[in-house]
Order: sequence, then structure tokens, then C-alpha cells
Amino acid sequence: METKEEKFTHIKGWGVDVNPQNEPAAPIKKYTGDDHKRLNYEKPEQQETDVEILHSNERPSVSAVFGTSVPPSGLSGAIRRYAFRFSESSFAHWIPLLLADRINVIEGIIDDIRGGHFPNILVERGLKSEWKYNKKELITKVAAGVIITAAFIMFLTRKRRRVRESSDE
Repeated sequence: METKEEKFTHIKGWGVDVNPQNEPAAPIKKYTGDDHKRLNYEKPEQQETDVEILHSNERPSVSAVFGTSVPPSGLSGAIRRYAFRFSESSFAHWIPLLLADRINVIEGIIDDIRGGHFPNILVERGLKSEWKYNKKELITKVAAGVIITAAFIMFLTRKRRRVRESSDE
């Protein structure tokens, strides 16, 4: 049977910290030997999976312990599944995850309304205190939001007009 070192030698950079004499911090570090004892630990028992767990495609399996409170669902879940196809070093992984977080907020508001609870978004977003302590920034944010929304609506309506005009000809 192959040893741990032989098993992972195909991974670039594997074992760079095995030799205690070859540590970049060695001249300034008070070496006690404990750093290399971390390699010999008992692996925790694998947590059972009863919901979908998204994990990095750079790992062969899920980590020993993970959260299960909010499994991926809806549009945000689909975006998250898409993001986990890519490496964690890629924007194609992180940008969709940011988008999925924003969409998940909207899905949460919709779920609240379906459940009979109408959230007070203005209070929950802290707009009262922002109005009290930071009026200038709040006005700037609201103005920017109105301008962006108006530009988006104009873009959509202009596109529809062009489609109607070309179908009338």
C-alpha cells in the first residue's frame, strides 16, 4: 500500500512544508517541532448528508463538517449550482455567488409575503437611522437608484417600441 506522501505526489506543491529545515520563516521562528505534529491527527467522523451540499470542484468530497440550515433552492440555488462548476480561483465562481445572494434576499421577501408576514423593508434596511445620521448619502443612494431604474425602464421600452415598429412595416 502506498504511503500518504506517495498518494498525493501528483498534486503540484504537495509536501513543500514536510521538511522542517526548509521553512521560509525558519530564521525568525522559534521552532518547537509542533508545526509538523499537525499532520498526524485523527480525521473527524464524516457528517451525514440529508440535503444537497455544494462543495468546491477542487475537493473530491464534502468537508467533514458543514452547514445544512439553508440548502440551495429556487433561482438562487440554480445559480449557486452553476457557480460551483468553476474553480474557486475564477470570477465565474464568485460573481454568480454574489448574484445568488442578492436573488436569495428577494426570494426570502417573497416567501415572507406568502407566509402572511409583510416585512417592513425600510426599517429592516436601517433607513430611519440613515435618514437621521447620514441624510446626504441616503439621498445620493436614492437618486442613483431612481436614475438607474429609470434608465433600465427606458431601455426596455425603447427596445419594445423598435420591435413593434419593425413588425408594423
